[in-house]
Amino acid sequence: MADLGTSGQPQRPGSAFRVALMLPGSVVTLGLILFALGLLAILAFRFNDGSLFGAGFTLGNFRILASEPLYGLVILRSLTIAGLVTAATVVTAYPVAYYLSFHARSRALILFLVTLPFWTSYLLRVFAWKIVLAYNGVLNSGLIAAGIWSEPSTALLNTPAAVVLTLAHAYAPFAILPILVSLDAIPRSLAEAAADLGATPFTVFRRVILPNSMPGVLAGAVVVFVPTVGDYVTPALVGGPSSTMIGSLIQAQFGKAQDWPFGAALALVVMLVILAVILLVRRADHRFGSRL
Repeated sequence: MADLGTSGQPQRPGSAFRVALMLPGSVVTLGLILFALGLLAILAFRFNDGSLFGAGFTLGNFRILASEPLYGLVILRSLTIAGLVTAATVVTAYPVAYYLSFHARSRALILFLVTLPFWTSYLLRVFAWKIVLAYNGVLNSGLIAAGIWSEPSTALLNTPAAVVLTLAHAYAPFAILPILVSLDAIPRSLAEAAADLGATPFTVFRRVILPNSMPGVLAGAVVVFVPTVGDYVTPALVGGPSSTMIGSLIQAQFGKAQDWPFGAALALVVMLVILAVILLVRRADHRFGSRL
């Protein structure tokens, strides 16, 4: 039992206890995450001389990025694909979260089914979509059997659409759960009051439910957008040359090219772009009263 003070109220833990609780997380944050980010930032300004960490300091890596249109196009393509994945995920996740919050009777079962894909490897899920979309895969075979197509199509796999579909399926739970939390936090009395004042169900949703759930929508969008920008496994397996994303180029610099400074510069630029997007989302989120 907690100790009681002279007023009969439980005493709050002392500062030493709070520091002890914060210490493991602080050590991990400072010792791993911030150290890695600092090392990445320093490495981005190094000259590649064949050694692991380069030699000297230079802006040459960023000059190459600015002078080669290829990298700008790949970054733009990555942002476009990530934006499409985010939009598709949020649009499909919101009805599921809405049903879970307002109408579901077997909520625990549905939540179990939503999180069930996490029980399998992300790589296996991507391979499953590759089998579905392949030339002789499940989808082509089904369409031929239904008489819709007369022969298999090569337009399903190795396309940006295949990358968007696979990523949207993989990250759907990451959007459903924040939206669900936001919907659960809405007092049901607000919707009842609006209905008592003569609002139609659609008006209640548009004027009450949707605005108050926007913090969860924006949180889910950020959670989906950030990892999909740098994803390189999915484009490599279900995308083609037209689906190459910036994560693939960064992986190639740290892998086959053995140019760690240039790979670090690429990663740093992508991080700054993502940071700018997050700041825009936070600015939009403040309109809805969220403290995200």
